[in-house]
Amino acid sequence: MTSWPILSVVTFLPLVGALFIAFLSDDEAGVRNARWVALWTTLITFAISLILVWRFDPSSADFQFVEKRPWLGGAITYSMGVDGISLPFVILTTALMPISILASWEAIQRRVREYMIAFLILETLMVGTFCALDLVLFYFFFEGGLIPMFIIIGVWGGPRRVYASFKFFLYTFLGSVFMLLAIMAMYWDAGTADIPTLLHHTFPRALQTWAFLAFLASFAVKLPMWPVHTWLPDAHVEAPTAGSVILAAILLKMGGYGFLRFSLPMFPEASQHLAPLIYALSVIAIIYTSLVALMQEDVKKLIAYSSVAHMGFVTMGIFAVTAQGIAGGIFQMISHGIVSAALFLCVGVVYDRMHTREIAAYGGLVNRMPIYAFVFMVFALANVGLPGTSGFVGEFLTLIGTFRVNNWVATLATLGTILSAAYMLWLYRKVIFGRLEKPNLQWIKDLGWREIGILAPLVIVTILIGVYPKPVLDFSAASVTQLIDNYHHALGGVQAAALTR
Repeated sequence: MTSWPILSVVTFLPLVGALFIAFLSDDEAGVRNARWVALWTTLITFAISLILVWRFDPSSADFQFVEKRPWLGGAITYSMGVDGISLPFVILTTALMPISILASWEAIQRRVREYMIAFLILETLMVGTFCALDLVLFYFFFEGGLIPMFIIIGVWGGPRRVYASFKFFLYTFLGSVFMLLAIMAMYWDAGTADIPTLLHHTFPRALQTWAFLAFLASFAVKLPMWPVHTWLPDAHVEAPTAGSVILAAILLKMGGYGFLRFSLPMFPEASQHLAPLIYALSVIAIIYTSLVALMQEDVKKLIAYSSVAHMGFVTMGIFAVTAQGIAGGIFQMISHGIVSAALFLCVGVVYDRMHTREIAAYGGLVNRMPIYAFVFMVFALANVGLPGTSGFVGEFLTLIGTFRVNNWVATLATLGTILSAAYMLWLYRKVIFGRLEKPNLQWIKDLGWREIGILAPLVIVTILIGVYPKPVLDFSAASVTQLIDNYHHALGGVQAAALTR
């Protein structure tokens, strides 16, 4: 443990940077300084978050680095803490923010100060979501993240940015209204909004069912699950490159994290009863959106639909409620956060040069961009789930965990791995290989040093945790074991009570 509020520092330090940028001038020097302040703020935040990894005890399933202060009338507390499930997402968030700032270094040329402020505020809200140990505080951070992302898409996005930003906001906000009602009902039933207390509180069966569905309405949109996924392709296509990176790598993971933190442990009876519904939605997402991805002509849309398919493996693994399934779901979210972020960065590289995302506009890039071709290949194969990359570990574990519970669901989900190979290898073939025939590609430049500096760490991590996933899996092992034990204990208590009646 640390003697100082390290979680609050990691959460709110980006706000300090945003405040500093707000007082900079709008001239050229102010814009340049805004970029550097944002970069150094995110780098320092990442460095401090690594202290959490160093001091974290992975053998304990308890919440660590806990901070607790009175907040709203004594009933709602400012309570922060992390365990083996939430800390990996905190590190993923703080690690990708400097990369996002660097990716925006030259791409964003207007309203740079406001752009950097929006990203720093977004970092605070995302980190706070994973650290909050109070339901109301969680909802505050969870919903607050919509505002800066809405602005980032709506102001710095593409031609249809206003439509995409409003669609993103309305989908996610309307889903979360039901979650707010469920939070109020949970507070009235338990008399507290403290998450560690609620994890050991037994809610009535009727409340569990409708609260589960209310949380599902919010998390399914955020993840997103089929059929409420339609906002995602539009948001990705119109968002700036760094906006797509954060959207795919972090914001989508809040839905999966919510299932692990709330749905399974707090509503075990409803989770067991409604698991077939989740399986059905997951399998449809995996197969249907993979087929849709095969038909796309825009690179960003193809990757966006592939994200929906990969998140189907996550929900399938989580609701299998097996050690392999849940561990695989967590690993898949971390892996997808890295790989999808890298794929959108790769799209941004060629978009900055050619100002088009149409697949037909490219071809034969390996002749002029061999380094780019290699980097893109690594992430394309990781997205397919090739052994030796991080994508394989998560998918394999979720399939094993699900197969122990439902053979048919796992078998149908396996089709997704075949389809992912089809659309990613087709994309790679169309963009990278072939003859360099298009005149405007004759003088396209390979990756520069800044772009190599952005992508190289992601290549290394993708291969490293693909070959040696043990540190990532060990990090959350104790928390996953406790989650499963508590889940089965709660169901066993219900069954015992039913037999005695």
